[in-house]
Amino acid sequence: MIAAGFAPVWRQTDLAAPELADVSRALDYMLAQQEPYPAVAVDRHWNLLRANSGAVRLVEFLVGPLVPDTPVNLADALVAPDVLRPHLVNWAEVVRYFIRSVEADAAADGTPQTAALLERLRAYSGVRAAIETPSAESTATPVLPMHFRKGQTELLLFTTIATLGNPRDITLQELRIENFFPMDAATADILRGWAV
Repeated sequence: MIAAGFAPVWRQTDLAAPELADVSRALDYMLAQQEPYPAVAVDRHWNLLRANSGAVRLVEFLVGPLVPDTPVNLADALVAPDVLRPHLVNWAEVVRYFIRSVEADAAADGTPQTAALLERLRAYSGVRAAIETPSAESTATPVLPMHFRKGQTELLLFTTIATLGNPRDITLQELRIENFFPMDAATADILRGWAV
C-alpha cells in the first residue's frame, strides 16, 4: 500500500510498547489461565512471541532444553524433519492441515514474507508427499488430534486458536493465541503431573 502511495490504515507497534500494556497483560493472563496445559502466542508467520510454562514443559520433554533468547518459529518446528516430527505420530495428517492454513494466510495477505514462509515449509523433505497424499478422513474425533509419542509416553492434544477482536494495530491483527487441550484423561494427568 505504501509503495502505491497509500498511507497504512493501521500502525505497527512492538508488543512490549507502553501503549499495548493492557493487551500485553491480557495476553499474559490468558497464557497463565491455560496452565498446566500448553499455550503460546505467535505472530502471523508463527514466530513465537510468548509461551506459558506448560508449553515449555511439553517442548522440553519432546526435544530437550530450549536455548534462552533464541528465536523460535513454530511452523518450522512442526514441519522440519528434526524437531517435532520424530515425535508426532500423525505428522503427515497434521502437516497437511497446517500447510492448508498457511496457504490461506498467503492468499489472504499477499505479502512476500508469508509466501516465503509457505515455500520454506513446502521445501522440507516429505512435505510435498504429505500434502499430495489423500487424507483418510476420519470422523472418529471431532477435531484433529496431535498424537505425540516419546518412549512410553503418549500425548493426545487438540488446539484452539484465538485472535483479538477489533484490533487497530498490525501487531495485534496478526497475534494468535494457541491453546493446547488434552483429548484424554491420560494426557491430562501427564500434563498436570509435569506442573507439580
